Amino acid sequence: MSPELGRGVEVRAASDGRFAEILTPAALDFVAGIHREFDATRRRLLAARVERQAQLDAGGSLDFRSDTRHVREGDWGVAPPPADLTDRRVEITGPTDRKMVINALNSGARGFMAEFEDSSSPTWSNVVGGHVNLVDAIRATIQLESPDGRSYRLAEETATLLVRPRGWHLVEKHVRVDGQPVAGALVDFGLFLFHNAHELVDRGSGPYFYLPKLESHLEARLWNDVFCFAQDELGIPRGTIRATVLIETLPAAFEMEETLYELRDHSAGLNAGRWDYIFSTIKRFRERPDFVLPDRAQVTMTVPFMRAYTELLVRTCHRRGAHAMGGMAALIPSRTDREANERALAGVRADKSREAGDGFDGTWVAHPDLVGVAMEEFDAVLGDRPNQVDRTRDEVSVTAAELLDVSATPGEITEAGLRGNVNVGIQYISSWLRGNGAAAIRNLMEDAATAEIARSQVWQWLRHGARLSDGRTVTHALVRDLIDEELDRIRDEVGEESFHSHGRPADSRALFERVALGEDFVEFLTLPAYELID
Repeated sequence: MSPELGRGVEVRAASDGRFAEILTPAALDFVAGIHREFDATRRRLLAARVERQAQLDAGGSLDFRSDTRHVREGDWGVAPPPADLTDRRVEITGPTDRKMVINALNSGARGFMAEFEDSSSPTWSNVVGGHVNLVDAIRATIQLESPDGRSYRLAEETATLLVRPRGWHLVEKHVRVDGQPVAGALVDFGLFLFHNAHELVDRGSGPYFYLPKLESHLEARLWNDVFCFAQDELGIPRGTIRATVLIETLPAAFEMEETLYELRDHSAGLNAGRWDYIFSTIKRFRERPDFVLPDRAQVTMTVPFMRAYTELLVRTCHRRGAHAMGGMAALIPSRTDREANERALAGVRADKSREAGDGFDGTWVAHPDLVGVAMEEFDAVLGDRPNQVDRTRDEVSVTAAELLDVSATPGEITEAGLRGNVNVGIQYISSWLRGNGAAAIRNLMEDAATAEIARSQVWQWLRHGARLSDGRTVTHALVRDLIDEELDRIRDEVGEESFHSHGRPADSRALFERVALGEDFVEFLTLPAYELID
């Protein structure tokens, strides 16, 4: 323990150089104060998730809560958005490495969600280095001279910055308070707020966040309590912080109104986190054969249970004066295959046209080349209006049965789909273990959420003895054979030397088999993966 950090605060990793600018005694004391005040509640809420899962495994289901009916039927709204969050028609997302931060802020998008979560591998270097980069970006001093001679600087006009901390389930093993690791969410949030809140306000903006992986309105209440405590500690008015909640778990879809209500003074709306939502649907009803899904490419936003979820999200947000943000376009445009590129871009246009037409106020893209494509579709609907919150979608009525109607999803399970899941799962884990949480695989930007779908589908198909379209049953032996073949394919694609020196094939395979072939379902693949990185 470093005495200068204060009683009970310990950093078990490098904290020199520019890291020392972030890991100051005052900043860490601020994080420690939040941890001491709220970690017991966080752990209690995580235990409640386990209890609910046990109920679902025993045959229970999900429904809208009877004890919060008064909230759903009440007359209330969220606080109006600040000026730089009024128009959010396209936001770009990505990790906090220096080049990404500059390019994303310069991309022409209205917002940039800087990631400490699904598209970031939480190595100590990535976590603290990310904060260094955001500090510099906010003060407009960030720059980069790349080895190829290119220079990167901020443009005069840049996107509004939003930050996504880690989910409640993850810890930061390098920071301990009173002998206990601090939640990664509180490290990410606390360090960012401490160093930047006043600076952002002085520049006419504010500290804006995305909140991931929530499963109940009580978890949103915890965030709201953290916000109030932190703002009081820093001497900034309550309501300065704004947060958009990702509705990316199936249980959270039943508590959208309540989630907005808990955060109403700090709310910036809800987002349809489509990939994690599919993963959550598999995970929460993993013991139910009627929840077995076809190939993930066939689980589109127009299948019944996904359509019900997004329609309800828009209606809920607009009824309360909040922004409804659409899902991710994960395409990486091809520089070489023009025909394939046009087909893929046509799919992105159709997706964004549907979202804008359904009433969403904005959407996400993963690559700067998609900003203009998405912007065109939202411009066509919004015109000069900053959003369409006034379109309340009163005609929408979604039942619990519709949210749970997974069995109506058309499609089949194919060998190609199984192979794809194996390939993506192993390649993403390999990338994550190397410190890269946003992996370009087959012209898609894969992150932890899509890797979770890949491995959970394999687990689900094994669990229920699913049959491929050719009649074969998905077995452990079949999956292991495909793992052998896909590892050979990956080796051929990346080269023998790179495969062994950087890919960590043994670790990647072992971890994939643990989370996809194990008897017990691992809640998040990033939990055992975190044990394998520095």
